Amino acid sequence: MTYTWQQKTMKYVHFPLSTFQPNKVQTGRFEKFMRTITLHQPRRLVFGCGSIADCISYLREVAPQHLRIITAPFLTEVAARIENEVRTARTGVSIDASIIGEPTVQDCLVAITSAKNARATCILGLGGGSVLDVAKLVGAFVGGEQRLENCFGIGLVKSRACHLVCMPTTSGTGSEVSPNAILLDEAAKLKKAVISPFLVPDAVFIDPELTVTVPAAISASTGLDALAHCLEAYTNRFAHPMIDAYALEGITFAGRFLLRAVQHPSDMEAREGMALASLYGGLCLGPVNTAAGHALAYPLGSEYHIAHGVSVALMQAHVFRFNADAAPARHAAVARALGIDDGNSDLATAAAGADFLADLTRQCGIDTNLRSHGIRPDDIEILAESAMKVERLLRNSPRTVTKDDCIAIYRGCFDNQ
Repeated sequence: MTYTWQQKTMKYVHFPLSTFQPNKVQTGRFEKFMRTITLHQPRRLVFGCGSIADCISYLREVAPQHLRIITAPFLTEVAARIENEVRTARTGVSIDASIIGEPTVQDCLVAITSAKNARATCILGLGGGSVLDVAKLVGAFVGGEQRLENCFGIGLVKSRACHLVCMPTTSGTGSEVSPNAILLDEAAKLKKAVISPFLVPDAVFIDPELTVTVPAAISASTGLDALAHCLEAYTNRFAHPMIDAYALEGITFAGRFLLRAVQHPSDMEAREGMALASLYGGLCLGPVNTAAGHALAYPLGSEYHIAHGVSVALMQAHVFRFNADAAPARHAAVARALGIDDGNSDLATAAAGADFLADLTRQCGIDTNLRSHGIRPDDIEILAESAMKVERLLRNSPRTVTKDDCIAIYRGCFDNQ
């Protein structure tokens, strides 16, 4: 039996199973309504303001032969602090601050080679989702015989010998707790995923104070991505009660705190709330994952180099409205978690939720017209063809998505269509 969280009464209520038949599993003579899922999580997960100190203590405790810090150029001061406090006669430390923007396959290969040359025995990823994705892949491939190019897909990484620690500095991807890493294959103009439990770090430290200096535009785009992870997991064809709790809680936190974090960067309650939303979204990614919203967003990044969070935000309200017909109760529950009052029906409540998502995106400073991002109506065919290749996510949509559907959704993202 599945359940949904009823925000107003603060209790779980029965949810009709008919919408989510993939959860219905045949097991010999018996029939069960919850599919078996597996959660791979860090052995140590520390959350709270000031937990960078806990990370430093942990690294001293682990005492690797060589700590490789993978980060971004604007985080070198934080990385240098960690280096100064961890370096000992036994532990060497080096910093790779080469990750700028969303990483390509080539960027990651260079980072792996550089870490091998440094003889890294422990990787610390310090940064946003792009940095953490690279750090996780470096950890997986720096000490093994496998090649990155052969491991795009699910479950192809066979081991990880290198210790792996992650500390996010944005509230967005939840990469610090997910088994996923995404890279852009520039030659194919496709985003490709490596998905493996070996990409889940050994230890994670989430310090909301590290997000205070993040620019408003990045807080907005990463926060909307965190919201999308939770939203797409809860409305997913393969949704599961065990993950629903994370998803709905993340949606609630994002609906309450995202705009505050964008408009008031030093609001620590908002920063903590968004850090939790991001964490919960990351916990959703392994066992359930995202769906059509991310599938349609990927071509905007791979074809037109629009930042991932912005791409997802541009698609979110449109895909939510499209899917609501197939799972109105689930979409209404999302709307309630966002703070929307009940309408005359679940579909009416879900429609109000879609309006809220579109308005939230605009209030966060993101222009929702694709034309403003350099995309023309003539590009829709290319976008739709590219989106249809992301089958691993499209199959998760509660409503079957055709190429014509993709075209209609993209077309709805232009001001004059």
